[in-house]
Amino acid sequence: MVVSASHYASKAGLEILKKGGNAVDAAVAVQFALAVVYPNAGNLGGGGFMVYRAAGGETASLDFREKAAAAAHKDMYLDSLANPIVEKSLYGHLAAGVPGSVAGMETAHKRFGKLPWSELLKPAISLATEGFQVTSRQAAELNGQAYRFHRHNALGTALLKGSGSWKEGDLLVQEDLAATLRHIAERGAAGFYEGPVAALIIEEMQRGGGIISAADLKAYRAVWRQPVTGTYRGLKIITMPPPSSGGIALLQLLQSVEPYPLQRLGFNSDSTVQLMVEAERRVYADRAAHLGDPDYHPVPQKQLLAAGYNKQRMSGFDWSKAGSSAAIAAGLAAPAEHEETTHFSIVDRAGNAVSITTTLNGSYGSHVVVKGAGFLLNNEMDDFSVKPGAPNMYGLVGGAANAIAPGKRMLSSMTPTIVEKDGKLFMVLGTPGGSTIITSVFQTILNVVDFGMGMQAAVNARKIHHQWLPDEVFLEKGAVDSTARQRLTQKGYRFTERGAIGRVDAILKTKWGYYEAGADPRGDDAAAGW
Repeated sequence: MVVSASHYASKAGLEILKKGGNAVDAAVAVQFALAVVYPNAGNLGGGGFMVYRAAGGETASLDFREKAAAAAHKDMYLDSLANPIVEKSLYGHLAAGVPGSVAGMETAHKRFGKLPWSELLKPAISLATEGFQVTSRQAAELNGQAYRFHRHNALGTALLKGSGSWKEGDLLVQEDLAATLRHIAERGAAGFYEGPVAALIIEEMQRGGGIISAADLKAYRAVWRQPVTGTYRGLKIITMPPPSSGGIALLQLLQSVEPYPLQRLGFNSDSTVQLMVEAERRVYADRAAHLGDPDYHPVPQKQLLAAGYNKQRMSGFDWSKAGSSAAIAAGLAAPAEHEETTHFSIVDRAGNAVSITTTLNGSYGSHVVVKGAGFLLNNEMDDFSVKPGAPNMYGLVGGAANAIAPGKRMLSSMTPTIVEKDGKLFMVLGTPGGSTIITSVFQTILNVVDFGMGMQAAVNARKIHHQWLPDEVFLEKGAVDSTARQRLTQKGYRFTERGAIGRVDAILKTKWGYYEAGADPRGDDAAAGW
């Protein structure tokens, strides 16, 4: 089974599984297909994280997060008065970190793949060459971003309609991207980080005042890291370590609520919502103070996940009133993260499972398409603390643990996760959503484990989100009924309705041994099973 943000990508993964490929082979096909059919987050010019579990129980996690270029420095987005220049880290060439996705896919394939590398890129090459039909959602997004594409791509891009506006069913053909994919199919990661494609990236950097160099590209490596593991109600949780903050925060949240009878309290009752909010308040305060790239900052992982730590953190919790984020403060708040990421989950016939979350950061990243190469560059540099101690455009303040440094990986909330039950595969899940990723994965697990939902129902269920600062409870419309909301408001909680929270794509192994998909209806997401 494959669940992803696009039916084209899910079909590409399924084709590989039918040819005898394993979950990692299918993941490579899905990643490259998403770079073609889901350009706002699928990518060659971004990065991400993978959590893997072999059918026999072996686990691994791969960090292919982008890195700051060697010429990057902590003051690069400040003006002469040391004030942040917001646009510089959000749009254009200077916003891009060194991409990691292509290296990540090659690294994963070399260790776990089965089919020939070139075979895995055929679906993506076909989609780029022959084109695909854009959905109504994609047409609206491309039209809405047209002015930025014009601004940052003076030489044009396939993402701009020649005349008029994009409409549902229009064919998007990307010949330059197809050429890049052919180079990668022939030479692996070297077809991207060296040779003609690398030369096009450097030309683009020089044209737009970017700082990524040929040496930066050639030096990039994906890194195998030890997965973060923990338990929840007898289940084993396998998730991503730093520089993702997601895995540690997810386990902290689960530890925080485990002592309480959630099943009896009920799905999104006032008591359950209060409990989740108070856990999230404490965990996001810790995240802000303590998490960053472990190669540059000592992350106190053992202390944060030590038995009793999160129970002690919840000891000040008072059922009669709302907690105060000012009183909980553990440090400086982390910068806000963009929500346009994408996730896919895959299980093959043998039971090998892959959970991958990947991103350009903002929707369509930096909006810079590498001329002649056809792919978008990320704007991940905005995920660093642009100026530690100063508020960013969202009024949030970043800590020194996540300050810009040459070669450093920026902090992320991406939380690809695999869950075991009785030593066997139980669930594969993850989501886009910036800072809401962690709480979306958290609630989806609770929905299945505590509230007895199937996978699709758990994904569909309306969500809430609290991230310590601002001290508000964000919720999807209808997530909390009027009675529960009134009771919580009387206790001092403040609610803000917002649009969709997360886009979870997940797989559940049922008690009958079948796989059940959860493809999020908040997007054009689709499952493909066989």
